[in-house]
Amino acid sequence: MKAKTLYDKIWESHLVKEMPNGFSLLYVDRHLIHEVTSAQAFSGLSEKQHSVRQPLLAIGTMDHVVPTAKDLIDVMSAEQRNLLALMHSNCETHGIPLFDLGHTRQGIVHVIGPELGFILPGTIVVCGDSHASTHGAFGALAFGIGASEIEHVLVTQTLVQKKQKTFRITVEGRPNDAISAKDIILKTIQTLGVSSGNGYVVEFCGSVIENLSMEQRMTLCNMSVELGAKAGLIAPDQKTIDYIKGRQLAPKGDAWLEALADWTALRSDNDAIFDKEASINVDDTHSFVTWGTSPEHAIDVTSLLPFPEQEQDENRAQGMSRAYSYMQLTPGMRLDEVKIDVAFVGSCTNSRIEDLRAAATQINKRRVSPKVKAIIVPGSMEVKKQAEAEGLHTLFEQAGFEWRLPGCSLCVAINNDTLSAGTRCISTSNRNFENRQGKGVLTHLASPRTVVESAIKGHIANPAL
Repeated sequence: MKAKTLYDKIWESHLVKEMPNGFSLLYVDRHLIHEVTSAQAFSGLSEKQHSVRQPLLAIGTMDHVVPTAKDLIDVMSAEQRNLLALMHSNCETHGIPLFDLGHTRQGIVHVIGPELGFILPGTIVVCGDSHASTHGAFGALAFGIGASEIEHVLVTQTLVQKKQKTFRITVEGRPNDAISAKDIILKTIQTLGVSSGNGYVVEFCGSVIENLSMEQRMTLCNMSVELGAKAGLIAPDQKTIDYIKGRQLAPKGDAWLEALADWTALRSDNDAIFDKEASINVDDTHSFVTWGTSPEHAIDVTSLLPFPEQEQDENRAQGMSRAYSYMQLTPGMRLDEVKIDVAFVGSCTNSRIEDLRAAATQINKRRVSPKVKAIIVPGSMEVKKQAEAEGLHTLFEQAGFEWRLPGCSLCVAINNDTLSAGTRCISTSNRNFENRQGKGVLTHLASPRTVVESAIKGHIANPAL
């Protein structure tokens, strides 16, 4: 019998039909829905008078355009209000569970899915959002889909896909205590490049990955799409099982025992052959922060900004030069001397309870620089509740951070948390493209601890110091 990768096993177990054009029809186990990308899909259902085939295999929430401060509710645009109203109406009409504004489990779609036990190993998970890759941390094949595909899944519970190639990235070494999954993935993207995963599903392996918590693994898989990959995968283990057990939507009783038997065998065979392989060593790695307009524009926080003329790839060199112009920086500058205006901890990448705990430990009775606006946006109402029970919100507020309501917030400029042109923001989000956080906003990606240290110092700073 031919040895198989984890991706092969999930693909084959969900294969409904192979088509002559190289595409296949796959069964979809879980569908995550939010208010922005679902509107067009539901409109298509209405026009064709179709119903949702399996409404209980989907969950919906409000996250992208929601206000994260109470005083912002009154200034929501008509378009934003309409998206929320449509989401509420569509989920009610079709019987899809909705975690609406005000619900005790509302939050960012990629945070609440795992919290609820909705994401399970070996499943196929889709969402109209590219960072559905987050859920690969559970050994689920999870990826983003477009509006027409959302409609297809709603109506048929299946999806047409072309099989990707396989790419194993092995991460080894002994990172210091200040290094997080965010630093590891930024180093990986910087090393391999944002197009290295094009056409592949990435599986992360190695001792470093095994030692990561489930929340750190979610951060890693969340940004696997920034490698250009279709999805990221990590084989389930005891940490995965312990995380899922007892959650609201997780299997119970005999179903749980049956699931455990399946999950235990869910890993790549020892002699499985991958189409591509790479190794990343994180020994002596410091915190990584982006300086440019691509996640691959990342360097050790203690380093000098690189020179485009030293880059051998001409296209990358040109991209670097454009990034310097947009970011208002100069090659050779010290990254840890760049002053910031805003510090943001949040997004589907780094807004879970473990992220907030890490952020809080960095405060050490200090206060945010008076020149910096700093905000903390928990990923869900559940995270908010837990953080407040632990007193983390008090630590943040006493240090000068704003403590907000759950939502995507400053990750993407489609809500009321946008910034003005020329503002420099250090952010725990996942993308630093031009205008991502608002027209002309200058974005630096970093870990929660790095963001907090930078907020306190008033410039990009090393959290290990």
